[in-house]
Amino acid sequence: MKRYIYLLFIIILTISCNQQKKSHAIITATLKGPSAMAIIKMIEDKPLLQGNIPTEFIIRNEPNQVRAMLLEGTVDFAMIPSTMAALIYNKERSYILSAVPVWGTLYLFGTDTAIHSWKDLKNKKISLMAKGMSPDIVFRYLAIKNGIDPEKDIRLDYSFPTHIELANAIAAGVSNLGVISEPMVTLVMQKNPDVVPLFDLNYEWKKIFGDSIPFAQTAVVVKKELTEKSPVLVDEYLSLIQKSVDWVNKNPVEAAALIVKHDILPDTLTALKSIPRCNLFYSQAFKEMDGIQEYLKVFYIFNPLIIGGKLPDEKFYYKEQAH
Repeated sequence: MKRYIYLLFIIILTISCNQQKKSHAIITATLKGPSAMAIIKMIEDKPLLQGNIPTEFIIRNEPNQVRAMLLEGTVDFAMIPSTMAALIYNKERSYILSAVPVWGTLYLFGTDTAIHSWKDLKNKKISLMAKGMSPDIVFRYLAIKNGIDPEKDIRLDYSFPTHIELANAIAAGVSNLGVISEPMVTLVMQKNPDVVPLFDLNYEWKKIFGDSIPFAQTAVVVKKELTEKSPVLVDEYLSLIQKSVDWVNKNPVEAAALIVKHDILPDTLTALKSIPRCNLFYSQAFKEMDGIQEYLKVFYIFNPLIIGGKLPDEKFYYKEQAH
């Protein structure tokens, strides 16, 4: 009997230790695409942080899936559209912006090779994945800046609510023109050789704004409570993100293999072609504050509710600590 009690005690203690270890893990939610590709080295290595704190990674297909976890407060870090980061901050104040690792991955692409300039889009149907989301607003804004009224000169189609559905529609020839992000662009072109990129919207954005307003598409947000309690840990984690981004850019062949291994993309050739189009570059958010504010202002002018009704204040930007 004593032996069984002892074994039961060991089992309970082991379970308790495992649960304790899990509860202290730093959990990151990211999106299946450039966001996950940027931190693929971390996803592979699952590095231990100071004090042997483990790291866990959750990969989701759509931004709203990650948004739900942020609203529940179940993750410590997340990689989401910058507009969504501003929205959550203005509503909840529980997560703040720490870094930007992805700078513009949107393209207009399709099978209509008669498109050479913005004026060629007149009377064309353009498929967009969701009204009010970043791809929709960026495309409509650039169209206006190039003399195209998106409400009158072109037909906007929102029949495909997710980027996967839109990509499949383009690949199958159901839609001839669509706005979508990497790595779906490369994936679709692998499936259908008649599909080609027509406009690099990051380039089109830069033609208008130059370097004054960066295309700060993707944000790394961190739980505000964590920055207050463990700033050294936060800074350590952010340095690992930076190292991963640098590693991907310097080692695309090895990175492509990991991207396939973790089911971000189906094959290494697609991954290799996609990496350069993802515009991966790590920058601290507070250093880009002025540019990011101007970027968010574009969305605010279109519809203030997209970013929570107002531009975020300075407390939205996490500044790495000096140790």
